[in-house]
Amino acid sequence: MLEAYVDEPCAFQATVPEREPLPLEWWESRVSDHPDATQLVFGAFVETQLVGVAGLQFAQRERTRHKASLFGMAVLPQFRGQGIARALVEAVLAKARSTPGTRIVQLTVTEPNVSAIRLYESCGFLPFGTEPYAVKVGEAFLSLNHMWCAVDERGWGSGSR
Repeated sequence: MLEAYVDEPCAFQATVPEREPLPLEWWESRVSDHPDATQLVFGAFVETQLVGVAGLQFAQRERTRHKASLFGMAVLPQFRGQGIARALVEAVLAKARSTPGTRIVQLTVTEPNVSAIRLYESCGFLPFGTEPYAVKVGEAFLSLNHMWCAVDERGWGSGSR
């Protein structure tokens, strides 16, 4: 992730100076196979090299437990265009679908990241708003596009949105 923050600073809200000092245990806690994990990180490998990641975080509050968030999507530049990002998004969505009570997955993506927006739309995500001046990178302000994808269709057509 630290490499991704350097390579694509406009794609992430976190920075290297914020995350680099975190202990290895913090990073390891995100790569859990525990059935009750509230955060999961999926990895894509080419042979033994980690080439891409995407995270899934389940909301914990009583009134928002039906939601999860896709976060930290990154693929090393030399491995882009090979379907790795799509496979990661599909893995996140499959895990959300198989988790009881999860109805939607949300994400945010910075406005200049057109290729990511297209990928998410092709995987079923729909935009629901834009947050202007959401992220400051250097002296530039970037907008965040908010997107969501239904993973449990029960009730969506009956006005329960």
